[in-house]
Amino acid sequence: MPAERIWLDVPYAQKDEAKAHGARWDPQARRWYAPRPGIAALERWAARPDVPDLLPGEDRSLGSGLFVDLVPTTCWFTNVRSCVSQQDWERLRRMVVNRAGQVCEICGATADRSVNRRLEVHERWIFDQRSRTQILRRLICVCTPCHTVTHFGLAQVRGVAGQALAHLIEVTGVSAEQAERHIRHAFAVWEDRSRLVWELDLSMLTDADITIQPPPDALRRAQEARAELSRQRAPF
Repeated sequence: MPAERIWLDVPYAQKDEAKAHGARWDPQARRWYAPRPGIAALERWAARPDVPDLLPGEDRSLGSGLFVDLVPTTCWFTNVRSCVSQQDWERLRRMVVNRAGQVCEICGATADRSVNRRLEVHERWIFDQRSRTQILRRLICVCTPCHTVTHFGLAQVRGVAGQALAHLIEVTGVSAEQAERHIRHAFAVWEDRSRLVWELDLSMLTDADITIQPPPDALRRAQEARAELSRQRAPF
Protein backbone atom coordinates (compact mmCIF):
# COMPACT_ATOMS: atom_id res chain seq x y z
CA MET A 1 0.00 0.00 0.00
CA PRO A 2 1.53 3.37 -1.03
CA ALA A 3 2.61 5.73 1.71
CA GLU A 4 0.31 8.62 2.47
CA ARG A 5 1.19 11.76 0.55
CA ILE A 6 2.94 14.60 2.35
CA TRP A 7 0.80 17.32 0.82
CA LEU A 8 1.94 20.88 0.27
CA ASP A 9 0.07 24.17 -0.21
CA VAL A 10 1.98 25.64 -3.14
CA PRO A 11 0.58 28.81 -4.77
CA TYR A 12 0.69 28.74 -8.56
CA ALA A 13 3.20 31.59 -8.68
CA GLN A 14 5.62 29.54 -6.54
CA LYS A 15 5.31 26.19 -8.29
CA ASP A 16 8.64 26.41 -10.13
CA GLU A 17 10.46 27.29 -6.93
CA ALA A 18 8.81 24.42 -5.06
CA LYS A 19 9.64 22.02 -7.91
CA ALA A 20 13.28 23.13 -7.83
CA HIS A 21 13.37 22.22 -4.13
CA GLY A 22 12.06 18.72 -4.83
CA ALA A 23 8.25 19.05 -4.75
CA ARG A 24 6.35 16.70 -7.05
CA TRP A 25 2.99 17.09 -8.76
CA ASP A 26 0.13 14.60 -8.37
CA PRO A 27 -1.96 15.02 -11.56
CA GLN A 28 -4.94 13.13 -10.15
CA ALA A 29 -5.17 15.17 -6.97
CA ARG A 30 -3.89 18.25 -8.83
CA ARG A 31 -1.68 19.06 -5.90
CA TRP A 32 2.01 19.27 -4.96
CA TYR A 33 3.59 16.95 -2.41
CA ALA A 34 6.95 16.22 -0.80
CA PRO A 35 8.48 12.94 -2.05
CA ARG A 36 9.76 12.11 1.43
CA PRO A 37 9.70 13.59 4.93
CA GLY A 38 12.38 15.94 6.20
CA ILE A 39 13.02 18.14 3.16
CA ALA A 40 13.68 21.41 4.97
CA ALA A 41 13.34 23.57 1.85
CA LEU A 42 9.72 22.45 1.42
CA GLU A 43 8.62 23.13 4.99
CA ARG A 44 7.46 26.66 4.09
CA TRP A 45 4.72 25.04 1.99
CA ALA A 46 3.66 22.47 4.61
CA ALA A 47 -0.08 21.90 4.24
CA ARG A 48 -2.45 23.40 6.76
CA PRO A 49 -5.78 21.69 7.55
CA ASP A 50 -8.26 21.66 4.67
CA VAL A 51 -10.83 24.44 4.52
CA PRO A 52 -14.35 23.10 5.25
CA ASP A 53 -16.50 22.52 2.15
CA LEU A 54 -19.13 24.89 3.52
CA LEU A 55 -17.73 28.10 4.93
CA PRO A 56 -19.42 29.53 8.04
CA GLY A 57 -22.41 31.58 6.92
CA GLU A 58 -21.93 30.73 3.24
CA ASP A 59 -25.02 30.66 1.02
CA ARG A 60 -24.25 28.43 -1.95
CA SER A 61 -27.58 29.29 -3.57
CA LEU A 62 -26.72 33.00 -3.76
CA GLY A 63 -26.42 34.27 -7.31
CA SER A 64 -27.15 31.19 -9.39
CA GLY A 65 -26.70 31.29 -13.15
CA LEU A 66 -24.64 33.63 -15.28
CA PHE A 67 -25.03 37.37 -14.88
CA VAL A 68 -22.97 40.55 -14.86
CA ASP A 69 -21.83 41.01 -11.26
CA LEU A 70 -20.05 44.35 -10.87
CA VAL A 71 -18.52 45.53 -7.61
CA PRO A 72 -18.51 49.20 -6.54
CA THR A 73 -15.60 51.38 -7.57
CA THR A 74 -14.18 51.60 -4.05
CA CYS A 75 -13.75 47.82 -4.00
CA TRP A 76 -12.21 47.32 -7.45
CA PHE A 77 -9.21 44.99 -7.41
CA THR A 78 -9.77 44.37 -3.69
CA ASN A 79 -10.99 40.79 -3.68
CA VAL A 80 -10.53 37.81 -1.40
CA ARG A 81 -7.29 36.86 -3.13
CA SER A 82 -5.77 40.26 -2.30
CA CYS A 83 -6.76 39.97 1.38
CA VAL A 84 -5.31 36.56 2.27
CA SER A 85 -1.86 35.00 2.06
CA GLN A 86 -0.94 33.11 -1.10
CA GLN A 87 -1.04 29.79 0.76
CA ASP A 88 -4.45 30.49 2.29
CA TRP A 89 -5.68 31.46 -1.17
CA GLU A 90 -4.43 28.12 -2.49
CA ARG A 91 -6.34 26.33 0.29
CA LEU A 92 -9.53 28.23 -0.58
CA ARG A 93 -9.10 27.79 -4.33
CA ARG A 94 -8.53 24.06 -3.98
CA MET A 95 -11.59 23.61 -1.78
CA VAL A 96 -13.90 25.60 -4.08
CA VAL A 97 -12.75 23.88 -7.26
CA ASN A 98 -12.82 20.39 -5.76
CA ARG A 99 -16.27 20.72 -4.18
CA ALA A 100 -17.54 21.81 -7.61
CA GLY A 101 -16.24 18.53 -9.06
CA GLN A 102 -13.58 20.30 -11.16
CA VAL A 103 -16.21 21.94 -13.39
CA CYS A 104 -17.62 25.44 -13.74
CA GLU A 105 -20.66 25.77 -11.47
CA ILE A 106 -22.39 27.93 -14.08
CA CYS A 107 -21.90 26.28 -17.47
CA GLY A 108 -20.34 22.92 -16.55
CA ALA A 109 -17.11 23.46 -18.51
CA THR A 110 -13.85 21.87 -17.42
CA ALA A 111 -10.40 23.43 -17.50
CA ASP A 112 -8.72 23.28 -20.92
CA ARG A 113 -5.30 24.85 -21.36
CA SER A 114 -5.47 24.48 -25.15
CA VAL A 115 -8.17 27.17 -25.27
CA ASN A 116 -6.90 29.13 -22.23
CA ARG A 117 -9.89 28.10 -20.12
CA ARG A 118 -9.15 27.79 -16.42
CA LEU A 119 -11.26 27.15 -13.36
CA GLU A 120 -11.25 30.24 -11.16
CA VAL A 121 -12.88 31.44 -7.96
CA HIS A 122 -15.41 34.27 -7.94
CA GLU A 123 -16.94 36.01 -4.93
CA ARG A 124 -20.65 36.63 -4.44
CA TRP A 125 -21.46 39.59 -2.20
CA ILE A 126 -24.50 41.09 -0.54
CA PHE A 127 -24.70 44.84 0.05
CA ASP A 128 -26.08 46.34 3.26
CA GLN A 129 -26.75 49.95 2.29
CA ARG A 130 -27.66 50.99 5.83
CA SER A 131 -24.23 50.07 7.19
CA ARG A 132 -22.51 50.49 3.81
CA THR A 133 -21.00 47.04 4.15
CA GLN A 134 -20.14 44.68 1.30
CA ILE A 135 -20.45 41.21 2.83
CA LEU A 136 -18.91 38.06 1.37
CA ARG A 137 -21.54 35.31 1.22
CA ARG A 138 -20.33 32.78 -1.34
CA LEU A 139 -17.30 31.52 -3.26
CA ILE A 140 -18.10 29.92 -6.60
CA CYS A 141 -16.02 27.97 -9.13
CA VAL A 142 -16.29 29.52 -12.59
CA CYS A 143 -14.52 29.01 -15.90
CA THR A 144 -12.58 31.85 -17.51
CA PRO A 145 -15.34 32.79 -20.03
CA CYS A 146 -18.04 32.89 -17.31
CA HIS A 147 -15.73 34.89 -15.05
CA THR A 148 -15.13 37.37 -17.87
CA VAL A 149 -18.90 37.92 -18.18
CA THR A 150 -19.31 38.60 -14.46
CA HIS A 151 -16.61 41.29 -14.66
CA PHE A 152 -18.05 42.83 -17.82
CA GLY A 153 -16.55 46.26 -17.12
CA LEU A 154 -13.07 44.75 -17.07
CA ALA A 155 -13.94 42.84 -20.25
CA GLN A 156 -14.64 46.19 -21.91
CA VAL A 157 -11.30 47.58 -20.74
CA ARG A 158 -9.50 44.52 -22.09
CA GLY A 159 -11.32 44.67 -25.42
CA VAL A 160 -13.13 41.34 -25.06
CA ALA A 161 -16.66 42.61 -24.40
CA GLY A 162 -17.90 41.08 -27.65
CA GLN A 163 -16.75 37.61 -26.63
CA ALA A 164 -18.24 38.09 -23.16
CA LEU A 165 -21.60 39.14 -24.63
CA ALA A 166 -21.62 36.12 -26.94
CA HIS A 167 -20.87 33.79 -24.02
CA LEU A 168 -23.64 35.36 -21.92
CA ILE A 169 -26.13 34.76 -24.74
CA GLU A 170 -24.92 31.20 -25.35
CA VAL A 171 -25.07 30.12 -21.70
CA THR A 172 -28.33 31.83 -20.71
CA GLY A 173 -30.22 31.40 -23.98
CA VAL A 174 -31.46 35.00 -23.96
CA SER A 175 -31.65 37.20 -27.03
CA ALA A 176 -29.01 39.80 -27.82
CA GLU A 177 -31.49 42.52 -26.89
CA GLN A 178 -32.25 40.89 -23.53
CA ALA A 179 -28.53 40.44 -22.80
CA GLU A 180 -27.77 44.07 -23.58
CA ARG A 181 -30.68 45.20 -21.40
CA HIS A 182 -29.32 43.07 -18.56
CA ILE A 183 -25.87 44.64 -18.96
CA ARG A 184 -27.31 48.16 -18.91
CA HIS A 185 -29.22 47.35 -15.72
CA ALA A 186 -26.08 45.89 -14.10
CA PHE A 187 -24.16 49.07 -14.86
CA ALA A 188 -27.00 51.21 -13.46
CA VAL A 189 -26.84 49.23 -10.19
CA TRP A 190 -23.07 49.59 -10.20
CA GLU A 191 -23.27 53.37 -10.67
CA ASP A 192 -25.71 53.64 -7.77
CA ARG A 193 -23.52 51.54 -5.45
CA SER A 194 -20.37 53.37 -6.51
CA ARG A 195 -21.72 56.57 -5.01
CA LEU A 196 -21.07 55.07 -1.57
CA VAL A 197 -17.87 54.05 0.20
CA TRP A 198 -18.18 50.41 1.24
CA GLU A 199 -16.39 48.49 3.95
CA LEU A 200 -15.61 44.83 3.37
CA ASP A 201 -16.94 42.12 5.68
CA LEU A 202 -14.91 38.93 5.24
CA SER A 203 -16.00 37.25 8.48
CA MET A 204 -17.06 34.20 6.47
CA LEU A 205 -13.33 33.55 6.04
CA THR A 206 -12.05 34.53 9.46
CA ASP A 207 -14.58 32.13 11.01
CA ALA A 208 -12.99 29.38 8.88
CA ASP A 209 -9.50 30.06 10.29
CA ILE A 210 -8.36 32.10 7.28
CA THR A 211 -6.13 35.01 8.27
CA ILE A 212 -7.24 38.28 6.67
CA GLN A 213 -4.81 40.99 5.68
CA PRO A 214 -6.86 44.20 6.05
CA PRO A 215 -7.40 45.89 2.68
CA PRO A 216 -6.32 49.51 2.16
CA ASP A 217 -8.80 52.22 3.15
CA ALA A 218 -11.45 53.16 0.60
CA LEU A 219 -9.65 56.24 -0.75
CA ARG A 220 -6.45 54.33 -1.38
CA ARG A 221 -8.46 51.48 -2.92
CA ALA A 222 -9.99 53.92 -5.41
CA GLN A 223 -6.55 55.30 -6.27
CA GLU A 224 -5.13 51.81 -6.76
CA ALA A 225 -8.14 50.88 -8.89
CA ARG A 226 -7.51 53.82 -11.22
CA ALA A 227 -3.83 52.92 -11.47
CA GLU A 228 -4.67 49.29 -12.23
CA LEU A 229 -7.17 50.31 -14.90
CA SER A 230 -4.49 52.43 -16.54
CA ARG A 231 -2.21 49.41 -16.64
CA GLN A 232 -5.02 47.25 -18.06
CA ARG A 233 -5.56 49.79 -20.87
CA ALA A 234 -1.86 50.04 -21.69
CA PRO A 235 -0.91 48.42 -25.02
CA PHE A 236 1.11 45.22 -24.84
